[in-house]
Amino acid sequence: MDLRQQRTRRSIVNAFLTLRSEKPLEKITIRELSEKAVIHKATFYLHYHDIYELSEKLEWEVIDDILYGLSDPARLLTDPERFNEELYCLLMANESLLSILFSGSRAGMLATRLESRLKEYIFGRHPDWDTLETNVILTYLIHGAYHAYMQYKGEESKQVLLMINTMAGTVLRMYTSHLGTEQPSGTAEPEESSGDAGE
Repeated sequence: MDLRQQRTRRSIVNAFLTLRSEKPLEKITIRELSEKAVIHKATFYLHYHDIYELSEKLEWEVIDDILYGLSDPARLLTDPERFNEELYCLLMANESLLSILFSGSRAGMLATRLESRLKEYIFGRHPDWDTLETNVILTYLIHGAYHAYMQYKGEESKQVLLMINTMAGTVLRMYTSHLGTEQPSGTAEPEESSGDAGE
């Protein structure tokens, strides 16, 4: 992509985010976006098929940026406390962008996108972990933690995060024998961490 195309794309994205912060995705038209970005409608179509493709690409980009910041996404299964703390920091650093992209009808997509990319990463590096049990555990840990945090994010965030970490460690210890991975060596840490935090 040359410099001119990059500038055009940046104008489209900036215009979209401004409009998206003001109204639902379904109410944004290509005409008003093009006017705001100071481009022709035809130029928009050179870059994106429609508003939904633009939104989805931006959603995936921010998810990929967040996961790129994790030291090792597989820690969700081996060291959930560290994983959750890293993910929390990255989500907070991107909070304003996430709140724009994943609002309204897109609100439920954040956890779904995180689950998809995390499984892709983890099973890509540990294909022997790709079992029904591990898939169910990952879905439970990702969606459970996300919805619990979102429900109680106005409360004491450290306490909520500690509870999520404790529950994640408990779930992993309960199902360690079903994973068939090196998981047993990593499940002791959450138990010790939970005990220390509660003292």
